[in-house]
Amino acid sequence: MIYIKENTDERTKDWKDEEIYILADFDKTITLGSSSTSWSILSKSDMVPKNYVEERNVYYDHYRPIEIDETLDYDTKNRLMKEWWEKHINLFVKYKISEEIINKAAKDLRVMSFREGAKEFLTNMKQREIPVIIISAGIGNFIKQFLIDNEVNYDNIYIVSNFIKFENGYAIGVEDNITHSLNKNEVSMPEQVKIALKERKHIILLGDGISDIRMASEEKREEALKIGFLEEKQEENLAAYRNAFDLVGTDNTGFSEIKEQLKVLKR
Repeated sequence: MIYIKENTDERTKDWKDEEIYILADFDKTITLGSSSTSWSILSKSDMVPKNYVEERNVYYDHYRPIEIDETLDYDTKNRLMKEWWEKHINLFVKYKISEEIINKAAKDLRVMSFREGAKEFLTNMKQREIPVIIISAGIGNFIKQFLIDNEVNYDNIYIVSNFIKFENGYAIGVEDNITHSLNKNEVSMPEQVKIALKERKHIILLGDGISDIRMASEEKREEALKIGFLEEKQEENLAAYRNAFDLVGTDNTGFSEIKEQLKVLKR
């Protein structure tokens, strides 16, 4: 089902392509809400130690309910999400996850699936020369390979995420700073991204968590067109999502359904 704020379509219908850029989460936004996330790829692989999977699952069961609890204050969630990401990344080091394993796992991403119409959406953005900035708390290595495998790794798409860093063939952490689900406002854009966005003033923001709104700078958040996907705890979180986003889709809403509601996406 789709919930849309009054006048959203009218407010954005005259936005020009050359003025627009996309800020998008990846897991459960570009991909289905029911799809495996880029973080869960290794846990479904038979190439990693069982102890890694068991410890990873303990962390998931503890921290995931916290991540989707919209009643918790920002500072508390931010601290706990940083804690979760650091613990998981440390498992890569502890169990000596190799670059070879990561590369092999990246070649078999059948457990990840596009949200309906998402692939066509990315192609349309390429055709319209609209930059797409994917800011993901997931694993960049898998996200990039997924786009390559599906032939949509276009040159207008930029991925800001956790790319695993290796030394002597084994994981030692991530490149740059950790990007988790609560700190996307702290992410530094690469210089090439800043250049691509220099003359663009309108943001279409896509996310599956209220914290994803922080992808947009504070001065631009109110004006941005904010599209949210709500899949878990719908009854508890719907009111908060409808307040935070201009358009909310539930039950694996597809991009083609959203497109029908917004003239700015129909071109």
